Amino acid sequence: MKIFNNPNRTTWAELTARPALELDFLESTVKNILNRVKLGGDAALKELTFQLDGVQLDSLLVSESEIAVAEEVLSVELKQAIITAQRNIEVFHASQIKTEHVIETMPGVNCWRKAVAIDKVGIYIPGGTAPLFSTVLMLGTPAKLAGCKEVILCTPPDKNGKVNPAILFAANLVGVTKIVKVGGAQAIAALAYGTESVNKVYKIFGPGNQYVTMAKQLVNQQGTAIDMPAGPSEVLVMADESAEASFVAADLLSQAEHGTDSQVMLVLLNKNKLKDIQEEVSKQLELLPRKAIAVKALENSRVVQFEELSEAIDFVNEYAPEHLIINLKNDEEVAEQITNAGSVFLGNYTPEAAGDYASGTNHTLPTSAYAKAYAGVSLDSFVKNITYQRISKEGIRNIGPTIEYMAEAEQLVAHKRAVSVRLEKLLTSK
Repeated sequence: MKIFNNPNRTTWAELTARPALELDFLESTVKNILNRVKLGGDAALKELTFQLDGVQLDSLLVSESEIAVAEEVLSVELKQAIITAQRNIEVFHASQIKTEHVIETMPGVNCWRKAVAIDKVGIYIPGGTAPLFSTVLMLGTPAKLAGCKEVILCTPPDKNGKVNPAILFAANLVGVTKIVKVGGAQAIAALAYGTESVNKVYKIFGPGNQYVTMAKQLVNQQGTAIDMPAGPSEVLVMADESAEASFVAADLLSQAEHGTDSQVMLVLLNKNKLKDIQEEVSKQLELLPRKAIAVKALENSRVVQFEELSEAIDFVNEYAPEHLIINLKNDEEVAEQITNAGSVFLGNYTPEAAGDYASGTNHTLPTSAYAKAYAGVSLDSFVKNITYQRISKEGIRNIGPTIEYMAEAEQLVAHKRAVSVRLEKLLTSK
């Protein structure tokens, strides 16, 4: 881990930068895949799955019997863990359901808003080195609560053409309506354009590698909504003398094992803690089955040491981490000053892994500093709010002149007339 002591603010842009991607090559490759699926439909999906994943598929869709088998092969303990996590996620997201009220902005002018579910949504679930069945819960649960009519899940099959049983169990639990054995950019294309087996959706959710991320951004430009821009996962841990070194090390490694391009940042308020944390990282690293991945991720990780807490807070807000763990003695006070973060974890006993799996909050979060402007997925992500208004005769009399003056000033005479004819009608009908 590279160490920086009280870095000057002029260097912060470099310190908070994420790994750069070879966008030109990436974009052309993904555009080619999108076009193949758009033109070739199911046949193109099967060809690409064979070409890129080495799997020959007879059917793109998961059958009912495959879902039944998945439930049988999973251990009772894992099934219960998934059910418990789903319940917590449901409780937290159900609390986000809003009751809208009719607002009278002036006598006779009533306005209100209604949340309406997005009819068709697509969920992408990675299935490579770590099949993320937890993300099925994070996306399927709010979709179900919102009332989405179609929830289509795409995930890559294994070498035998099968989908991870935990993904199937979780999908069935949250009411996914269709499961498709397709991964990568081709899955995003199927959801965005539709094929013979996959219905076109209105919004696409879910994490993925750089090809999936680029595909989402490209189809977004063509009119399909996406949850948010996303890149490799990241964590920033703030620690002082009150932090447990073993906890900090475990949190850093839990992020590093995601992928070689994951970002791990440690902002330290006590230099004396660094040696203990480094020793714990080395010790715990040896216990990880995904050690090689974590080691690669740690090569690009950084330790930034500050003497002033205010400087540390400003640095964190500039970095805008996806996950922020605050292991400080005054954690709540510091948390109040955080303006840019996807999700915040307070205290020694709140690991980021809790939010990843089962506490109830959503783990689909903005990365690459997008937390400066984007929030993580919530119930609101699966609805759109439609505004309504009703104006009475009294209301049009009250508000009419305001509209007329404004429309005339903008030289939009027809807008003015839309009000004037009504006012004239009211005058003549007395």
